[in-house]
Amino acid sequence: MNQQPLAERLRPKNLEEYIGQEHLLGKQGPIRKFIQNNRLPSLIFWGPPGVGKTSLAQLLSENLNRNFYALSAVNAGVKEVRAVIESAEKSAAFDQYPPILFIDEIHRFSKSQQDSLLAAVEKGIVVLIGATTENPSFEVISPLLSRCQVYTLKHLEVDELKALVDQALSRDEWLKEKKIEIAEYEKLLSASGGDARKLLNLLENIANLKEDNSPINNDFVAECISNNPLIYDKDGEQHYDVISAFIKSIRGSDPNAALYWLARMIEGGEDPKFIARRLVISASEDIGLANPNALLLATQSFTAIEQIGMPEGRIILSQCTVYLACSAKSNASYVAIDKARAIVRETGNLSVPMHLRNAPTKLMKELGYGEDYKYPHDYPGGFASQDYMPTELSKQSILTFGELPREQELKKFCETRWKDKYKF
Repeated sequence: MNQQPLAERLRPKNLEEYIGQEHLLGKQGPIRKFIQNNRLPSLIFWGPPGVGKTSLAQLLSENLNRNFYALSAVNAGVKEVRAVIESAEKSAAFDQYPPILFIDEIHRFSKSQQDSLLAAVEKGIVVLIGATTENPSFEVISPLLSRCQVYTLKHLEVDELKALVDQALSRDEWLKEKKIEIAEYEKLLSASGGDARKLLNLLENIANLKEDNSPINNDFVAECISNNPLIYDKDGEQHYDVISAFIKSIRGSDPNAALYWLARMIEGGEDPKFIARRLVISASEDIGLANPNALLLATQSFTAIEQIGMPEGRIILSQCTVYLACSAKSNASYVAIDKARAIVRETGNLSVPMHLRNAPTKLMKELGYGEDYKYPHDYPGGFASQDYMPTELSKQSILTFGELPREQELKKFCETRWKDKYKF
């Protein structure tokens, strides 16, 4: 048996073997067009583990006949980056196109390490392809991000996962020798969580445990999984599963469960800033108007984590977690902005009413910009009744208040001023 993991043995050798990411590689997909036009800008591939970021970078190199350098941000630093750039500069006279520099887990590079890439990317000495599981807006410095196009890779769909299993059974010599047959796919596919690497590793483990020629069914898969429990993997699917359980425990007002999942992440070596960011989001998405102080505490916690770090940062994360879990919950703001966005998408760019328009010039004033605008501070109570929505939406309601005391106070505030406009 080949000692390489199945996922590595089955790494696609051409675009026809690559499964998934149709939005990038389909007939009208941007990556497909880069290949067709023999043009490749610097790219950031953002997506969860096991969706083909590395494979896609390698295929781009092969299809465009570019030299390929690969570094992992886990064990590479400025020295290694400069060595690649120097090599690219030396070969520039002989190569028609600049080489591809692929950096896996680019979010792990420090600011100074990312800075070392800037000049080479800007001058076209290398074409950078970075792969990250984290939002590049947070983890990649702005100057570098502005020089790259960001493309999101998605979890594989059920039919794509099934195709991947079938491809493995037909292509891999060891699996063919084992005469593996899949009778039921459901448990195998669901256990992968859309992660192709995890799916193939799971398939290999199950095939290794199979002692007869009977087809693999859901019960056998479940038994194999239960006998081999997964530990927390900050770079794998557990990264997403555990943070999901953590946030849902806060949303469900269960501090015990929230602290348990927090401890799982801390013990697993999760980035404390990642946890702190999710607490900030939860404070606004799930607590919001019911307790506005939650967002202040979460934001201060994030700042404190940046300043203090670990291990003391665990106390800050714990305090914020307990506070959020024990706070009243409201998603009114979350629902309202999504409703407002839906209205905008449906109605388009409606005209701003004349009285709300800015009038910095004499001509604009003559055209009626800002005319009849009521300056609220000139009226009793600092309020003047006038229309602030586009004319076509003057009767449109967006915000709905909940029954919690704080939200009812806000509702009363609006009703007192707007009468029927905020009566629901």
